[in-house]
Amino acid sequence: MRYLSTRGHPDRRRFCEILLEGLAPDGGLYLPESYPQVGPRLGDLRRVWATRGYADLAFEILKLYIDDIPEADLLALCQRTYTAQVFGTPEITPLKKLEDGLYLQALSNGPTLAFKDMAMQLLGQLFEYELARRGEELNILGATSGDTGSAAEYAMRGKKGVRVFMTSPHGRMSPFQQAQMFSLLDENIHNIAIEGVFDDCQDIVKAVSADLEFKRKFRIGTVNSINWARLLAQVVYYFAGYFQATHSDAQTVSFTVPSGNFGNVCAGHVARMMGLPIARLVVATNENDVLDEFFRTGLYRVRGSADTHETSSPSMDISRASNFERFLFDLLGRDAGVTRSLFADTLGRQGFFDLGSHPAFALAASRYGFASGKSTHANRLATLRDTDTRLGLVIDTHTADGLKVAREHLQAGVPMLVLETALPIKFAATIEEALGRLPERPAGFEGLEDKPRRVKVMPADAQQVKAYLAEQVGS
Repeated sequence: MRYLSTRGHPDRRRFCEILLEGLAPDGGLYLPESYPQVGPRLGDLRRVWATRGYADLAFEILKLYIDDIPEADLLALCQRTYTAQVFGTPEITPLKKLEDGLYLQALSNGPTLAFKDMAMQLLGQLFEYELARRGEELNILGATSGDTGSAAEYAMRGKKGVRVFMTSPHGRMSPFQQAQMFSLLDENIHNIAIEGVFDDCQDIVKAVSADLEFKRKFRIGTVNSINWARLLAQVVYYFAGYFQATHSDAQTVSFTVPSGNFGNVCAGHVARMMGLPIARLVVATNENDVLDEFFRTGLYRVRGSADTHETSSPSMDISRASNFERFLFDLLGRDAGVTRSLFADTLGRQGFFDLGSHPAFALAASRYGFASGKSTHANRLATLRDTDTRLGLVIDTHTADGLKVAREHLQAGVPMLVLETALPIKFAATIEEALGRLPERPAGFEGLEDKPRRVKVMPADAQQVKAYLAEQVGS
């Protein structure tokens, strides 16, 4: 298996070569040269899921993309990652029926109570394994709008040869999310609060990754969803959800995915390209509706910091979706020249591009199954109340966005699976506003907000972040 850049760089890389990197040398994102096809093997994979469980299902899917780690080692890494002890249940991502044709797939039972743990826990194992094999160290530079940061830090804390430098938008995460990250005092964990929005943090990560000399000198890697390994790990739970929702490989399902950076739903796109019978991939956004606007009109229009809304589903307060380039590359027939022109030239020059009249735009729905919708604060509160009153279930604000949009795209006879984003305690203030009471706090998280904190506040300046990183690595 070889990997290519969405922007046409001539090199073809193997999995472990791109594992420790972020962007390709030309600023593109890595994708496999082709997607392995599993259609004829769905029955075998279903049996693996039913008899051997999630960890072995992950191994069977990952080995199709990873051929430079011995299979015995890869299996051991998967089995060490996906355990009931870490994720709370033997099923790892259990499916809950909400009403006829509508399901919730639980993805937030990991150590930081968010779906990001599903990939990040494996990434921590893969990083430690590969760095030990090479005898090297890695400095991870990441950006988070809320959950990626804590998931990465909890996965990497104490790992040999790894330091984490995590940027986040100063004051824009929920109090629980901030406390989860900033209360980690491990020597290899560094939190940087950027005076700006998530997109500013993401721009800093991309700018540092684009400085190839600095990147090589300081061994910079990433855990954001621009890292292919993380996105690949997320592909597995689409298969697990499908097998739980169906009894026959002839059935189709749909997924609704709360989405800001397009990584979670892009994993669904990869699963569908592999042959998983997915009818629709529904993108649910909040008031920052860049993705919904594209799937409705063909216009992809990023917004600046001043136009990025601060919402009650803050992990989706994103106006520049990094992984969107991966899907556009496929949508445009894998034309690297056009992809490079749109993302490296047009978007940078005018802040938008419009594919509404492009012949490929219609394929987003007809060939690739994409649909979309948006949810507002009022919608969010109404969904939270309705879900609590009718179903006796308290969900988080992002999952509420997903549930609201999912109901607008139900099809008779096609199960709709909503991907859970996080547990409600992470967004307690909005839950209390909706329900008049605070959500249940899971055991082990008492007094989290009162713990000592370590965080560096910095302006949105890539050069200052580079200087801070160099100082910490050199000390």
